[in-house]
Amino acid sequence: MVKGKAPLHMITWRCTRRCVGSCLYCSYTPEYAVDAEVDTRTAYKIVDETYYFGVPWFGISGGEPLLRKDIFDIAEYARKMGLEVSLITSGFVFDEKRLSNLVRNEIHTAVSIDGTRESNDQIRGKGSYDKALFALEKLSENGILDCIVTTMTKHNIKDAEHIVKLAAEHGARMVVFHNLVPVGRAGPNMPDLAPSPEEYEAAFNNIYDLYIKYAGKIDVNVYAPFYARIFKQRNPAAFDDWYTKRFLGKCTFGGRYISLTENGDYRSCGFNEHYRLGNVKYKGLTETWDELQHSTLHLKLRDKSNLKGKCGVCEYREICGGCRTRAEYYTGDLFESDPACAYVPKVLREQKAASAPLFCS
Repeated sequence: MVKGKAPLHMITWRCTRRCVGSCLYCSYTPEYAVDAEVDTRTAYKIVDETYYFGVPWFGISGGEPLLRKDIFDIAEYARKMGLEVSLITSGFVFDEKRLSNLVRNEIHTAVSIDGTRESNDQIRGKGSYDKALFALEKLSENGILDCIVTTMTKHNIKDAEHIVKLAAEHGARMVVFHNLVPVGRAGPNMPDLAPSPEEYEAAFNNIYDLYIKYAGKIDVNVYAPFYARIFKQRNPAAFDDWYTKRFLGKCTFGGRYISLTENGDYRSCGFNEHYRLGNVKYKGLTETWDELQHSTLHLKLRDKSNLKGKCGVCEYREICGGCRTRAEYYTGDLFESDPACAYVPKVLREQKAASAPLFCS
């Protein structure tokens, strides 16, 4: 088989849902897991499929990836295949032995930190900030710190600059702010955790300010579809280049993304557990990707004219379209409006103005 050129930069494998933490919003918490983890041999097959698909990067997520006893065997195999390997950790089980293996295999490592010590520990448990900071410092000292990842909640919505400063001080490549998606443990906790649309609006504008302020020092990125609208409103001249080459937050639920779960299933959204595409034990990645490009559901999702409510009439629909998984959680419909967005589309504002009563003196 000849290695090709893939339409993606990275394939991510959620290698486990196991973790020693109990973060309030955890998307992949074990109590929601129904699938067994693949064995080492099948994990090697996942690496093989990734390599022959043509992507340069193999991403490892969890749960806590460092809990898998064979994780460094798998990472070493991927490195020998010529893949760059990235991994994200909470720092909960980070130690010198694991650090040594991360360094030896030149694994680009990200750390999850959710705000200041106070806000982080509210979300991730007492002492978790210090564990993450220890990992951050050691990874930085050894030149393999990749980025800091933060999930935005009511507890940390105003702490963005603290995270960006940490990343800049420790030489991280990037900061990534995730909006809160109601999956896993986050679903039942959404009323207490989810920022309001107005809070998101203020936070994303603040993050744009940080993007400008720290330009050249740290790349500030956002994993949320409607941040694209914020950027275009704030900097229309630079938007096209940024959106095409740098923005991470585009909704992938239209056949533009594929990843693997702990049991080897393929899925087309990094959060939604319901739409599986087969299993690596029985189907190759290239074949699955080709089928995904012709999937009736995913083609319908890709066509933003199928969106409903205010998302469907929004002038920013093509660059945003909202989070389909969040829309499905709140409404039961993948195509409904994303309720986390505060923006009122131009056509709705005009309709409201046209129907307003006229008063004469």
